[in-house]
Amino acid sequence: MSAKIRILLADDHAVLRAGLKALLNAEPDMTIVGEAADGAEALREAARLLPDVVLMDISMTGTDGLAATRLIRQRCPEVRVVALTMHDNEEYLFKVLEAGGSGYVTKRAADTELIGAIRAVQRGDAFLQPTAARRLIDDYLGRVGAGEESESYGRLTPRELEVLRLIADGYTNQEIADQLVISVKTVETHRAHILEKLGLRTRAELVRYAREKGLISPGLA
Repeated sequence: MSAKIRILLADDHAVLRAGLKALLNAEPDMTIVGEAADGAEALREAARLLPDVVLMDISMTGTDGLAATRLIRQRCPEVRVVALTMHDNEEYLFKVLEAGGSGYVTKRAADTELIGAIRAVQRGDAFLQPTAARRLIDDYLGRVGAGEESESYGRLTPRELEVLRLIADGYTNQEIADQLVISVKTVETHRAHILEKLGLRTRAELVRYAREKGLISPGLA
């Protein structure tokens, strides 16, 4: 049996931490190894415990989650960070990525997306919010239509093109699976292959893309 994913919870609301702890400890491949109530404590605990993943509230008082994420990644580069936020837009996603995080999950979607996000960043992937993924794909398809991306577009299989267009139209993985009569796992595999072929799979590539599109400043610390 493989080792469990060791998680540090950082949030200034004790009730939310308790709920997250119960949710994640119920997963057979996850365990909570520590908690922190602010960014400074998260930094200390991350250095002491060296967890696999820090689940970080980015709106804490004192040292906020973005600053704490940046410092954790500088001092403990093997520790991955998933930001937990109230903000449901791609601007905050790219701020998290620029700080060194591997993705973010909105608090309202924590019960449905958080577990998958933690497993994704543990594998070394970046976790993309569906709204941000659709914006990137819409932009890509626009460039394809203008003849700017013909080479990479041509590498997609016919089924990957189907999945790509459905993602861009806002369909969920389950809805895509139902429409194409395939499993959700197969949809997720196609999605990973698509993002990889488009050069948008790793955190570094996402940050570079965001800079090129003016979503984050090149000098953002």
